[in-house]
Amino acid sequence: MKEHAPFIWPVRVYWEDTDAGGIVFFANYLKFFERARTEWLRSLGLAQRALQERSGGMFVVSETAVRYLRPARLDDELLVTAQLETAGRASLIIAQQARSGDTLLAAGTIRIGWVDAATLRPARIPPAILQVLDTKA
Repeated sequence: MKEHAPFIWPVRVYWEDTDAGGIVFFANYLKFFERARTEWLRSLGLAQRALQERSGGMFVVSETAVRYLRPARLDDELLVTAQLETAGRASLIIAQQARSGDTLLAAGTIRIGWVDAATLRPARIPPAILQVLDTKA
C-alpha cells in the first residue's frame, strides 16, 4: 500500500460530548474516530451503504486501542485524522488521532473487518476495494 497524507475531519465539541467537568468523555473519542473513518471512506468513493448494496458486505469494528494524552473541552474544535496503516485480506488497521491545533489529545488504531452483511461472518475484502485503498488511501 502506498502511504498518503492522513484524511482530516473537523469536529466541534458539544455539551453532549462532555462529562460533568466539561471535559470530553473518553468513549466519545471513538465516536469522533468513527465519523472521520466514515468520511475518509466516503471521500474514497467507498460509502458504507453503497458498499453494502453493491457487494453484500460491510466493515465492522473488531478491535480498538486508544491512548488519551490531553483533555478536550466544550466548544473546542478538533481535527480528527484517519490513515490506512495496514490492509489485509479481511481487515484494515486505521491509525487515528484527535488534535487541538498542534496538541495531540488522543491517538489509536482501529481494526475494521469485512463481513457478509446478511450473516455477519468474516469474509475477504473485495479486490476492487483493496485496489481503491492501494491507489488513493
